[in-house]
Amino acid sequence: MRIDLNADLGESYGPWVMGQDADMFRLVTSANVACGGHAGDPDVMFDTLRAAAEHGVSIGAHPGYPDREGFGRRVIPMSADAITRMVAAQIGSLMGVAALAGADVGYVKPHGALSNLSCEEPEIAAAVVRAIKGMEADLGVLAISGTALEDAAREAGLEVFSEVFADRAYRADGRLVPRSEEGAVIHDAREATRRLVDFLKTGKMPVKDGGDISLNVDSICVHGDNPSAVETARTIRAALATEGFTIAPFIARDQQS
Repeated sequence: MRIDLNADLGESYGPWVMGQDADMFRLVTSANVACGGHAGDPDVMFDTLRAAAEHGVSIGAHPGYPDREGFGRRVIPMSADAITRMVAAQIGSLMGVAALAGADVGYVKPHGALSNLSCEEPEIAAAVVRAIKGMEADLGVLAISGTALEDAAREAGLEVFSEVFADRAYRADGRLVPRSEEGAVIHDAREATRRLVDFLKTGKMPVKDGGDISLNVDSICVHGDNPSAVETARTIRAALATEGFTIAPFIARDQQS
């Protein structure tokens, strides 16, 4: 089985550094690059895009609410049309810098609170999809498996890649456990890896209060801002190789726009 390993990267800005991007680029096959909303700036975007191109890593735009203080994890009240314009502006910004960096953007994955809302509310999912459809590029969508965003993107005729999380706990309805709750983030690399390998073998993801749910998967996310991200990504890669999985991007570089 072929599987992709993605991470949210390029989330620094100015003198403020987030994550261990240099190490993560040696481990992931796809990078979701911040577009200047929740994080990122033109210089960080450029350096991140160049690094992705040099490592042969597929590139996705990672738009989020313009809320750096909250790292894009707070909902900013906006109309659906305003969300469409915001997402389009951020994707366009990343694609403009990518042209300078000699890199290609192939897909979009919403960040943080915007992602959560687009997973739960069809109107917001449709707003995000309208922005992606409006770009003059053949962009795919990396969407959390079993969500409104996945449905909206498919209905719009976009190529959809289903995502599961290695380091986040799930609820019975398929949504992620809110970060405000204990146990929402799995920091132990061995626990995250064991849980993930079991899921890939069975198609069943354990949920916080017991039981499991069925999910599709094209890509596995390891959060780049998790302090144990590098260890988790390294442990997962080793375990997947041992289990016979081929780790490769879901979008090859020559297929990106």
